[in-house]
Amino acid sequence: MKIQIRTFGPAREIMGGGLVEVSFPGSTIDELRAMLVSTYPALGRLHSLLIAVNEVYAPDEQVLQPTDTIALIPPVNGG
Repeated sequence: MKIQIRTFGPAREIMGGGLVEVSFPGSTIDELRAMLVSTYPALGRLHSLLIAVNEVYAPDEQVLQPTDTIALIPPVNGG
């Protein structure tokens, strides 16, 4: 399936844009993460990169649907 991924911060820089469309043959968040790190190895350095589906943080085993809105949320620092 083709999915659109919104990216922010370092993930946006690594993937080359704020909205990226990818072909994804898998079905789960874990498989998506593995595919993205394989395609964009620098994402692997973002150790606490979270994936949100429909504006909710998603567990690795969540199954994706073609209509889902995906966002990569990089580590956030603050004080």
